[in-house]
Parts: sequence; structure tokens; C-alpha cells
Amino acid sequence: MEQTVNVVENVVQTAPEATQQGGFMGMLLYCVVVFGIIYLFMVRPNKKRMAEYQKMLDSLQVGNRVMAAGIYGEIKKVNEKTIEVEIAKGVVVEVNKNAVASVE
Repeated sequence: MEQTVNVVENVVQTAPEATQQGGFMGMLLYCVVVFGIIYLFMVRPNKKRMAEYQKMLDSLQVGNRVMAAGIYGEIKKVNEKTIEVEIAKGVVVEVNKNAVASVE
């Protein structure tokens, strides 16, 4: 009988520790799952979109018709960080490459 009491006391004493470890592991697993979902639905598609956008910027050539900063025009010169766009006959503006939204 005394042995049973000792076993019961031991279980009662270690139960809170087991519950705390299980709670921590559950919280850690929850955080990993949430991070995985965020990565799959937000980070990965955004990386893919940015890679496609960078590819488009790298392929800009003289003569392409682009929309930059909401203005349509034809590329007259491509520099390292900027492009010169003719928006009307004889009117050339210099815009940052990152302002290019689309290429036609």
C-alpha cells in the first residue's frame, strides 16, 4: 500500500512538469505551422513575382513601349538605373527603371 502511495505522489509531483513541456511543444508546433502557412501563401509567391519583375526590367530595350509612372511612351535610351522615355514627339523624360509597370 505504501508503495502505491509513493507512486501516486510521484505522478502528482511530475504532472505539472509534463503539462508545461507539452504546452511549450504545442506552442512551438503551432508557431512552425503558422510560419509555414505564411511562407507558402505570402513569401514564396512574392519572391516569384519579384523575380519576374526583375527579369522584365533587365529585358528593357530601345524601342519598347512602356508604361512608367502612369505615362505611356517609347524607350529612347537605357541606362543602368534609369531609362529615357519619349512621351510625345520631341518630349523625352528620364525615369527610374523601377517606375516601369509594364512593357507592351
